[in-house]
Amino acid sequence: MNLYPIETGNFKLDGGAMFGVVPKSIWQKTNPADSNNLIDIAARSLLIEDGNRLILIDTGMGDKQSDKFFGYYALWGNHSIDASLKKYGFHRDDITDVFLTHLHFDHVGGSIQWNKDRTGYEPAFKNAHFWSNKDHWFWATQPNVREKASFFKENIIPIEDSGQLKLTALPENDLLKNSELGFDILFVNGHTDKQMIPQIKYKDKTIVFMADLLPTAGHIPLPYVVGYDTRPLITLSEKEKFLNLAANNNYYLFLEHDAHNEIITLKHTEKGVRLKDTYSCNDIFN
Repeated sequence: MNLYPIETGNFKLDGGAMFGVVPKSIWQKTNPADSNNLIDIAARSLLIEDGNRLILIDTGMGDKQSDKFFGYYALWGNHSIDASLKKYGFHRDDITDVFLTHLHFDHVGGSIQWNKDRTGYEPAFKNAHFWSNKDHWFWATQPNVREKASFFKENIIPIEDSGQLKLTALPENDLLKNSELGFDILFVNGHTDKQMIPQIKYKDKTIVFMADLLPTAGHIPLPYVVGYDTRPLITLSEKEKFLNLAANNNYYLFLEHDAHNEIITLKHTEKGVRLKDTYSCNDIFN
């Protein structure tokens, strides 16, 4: 097995929204904001090369939305899926599976693109299966008012229409062992219903793709919960359970949204679980 970080493009989000009830005087120490109160955010996907499968976890925002839309998110940097894949000798047509942790636009937008004459949409990975789960698919296609602005029909419905949609099994508790894709999946419900967190056995390590369970290293303290979460008290419980497990077992946490920290480990302290070490992907994957 080989693992590769795929940088799909950076953007910015409101720091207050990203840290909920935590005051700016505290969160800006780890995630400094610009003059518009925006903080740096990454959209870092993970590519798994395992035998004859090439699995991409999440796809970023994509590029099919309007300039007005992207203007809200202050895009920065020059990353793209195609450039990142090319760096490692791959093309999007090589992807066999796209695993979507959840269907918010910054995780699924790159899965669908305009067709050639811009009259409709088509999968951006024409040879891939797209993986979600039944409960989250229903949640995203029948969205509540709070989350409706994060679920775009043009990112979701064309996946089903293409015939390339696959749905994982649902676990009896919260952990699906040895899924169809070859890794364990933790199901969590605080951020959105049935978000999926991949746990990958890589050599002697467990690599956990954190998605929105832990957006950045600055979100490690338990009360630091994203304002976008639909069930913040459930997030608190899920974070506490997972972070203790990660510290106990020295999990390596792959941060999708941290623009400045790629992989971290955790430790127990008198104040609770805190940051232990930070790594680049090259440190761990090479």
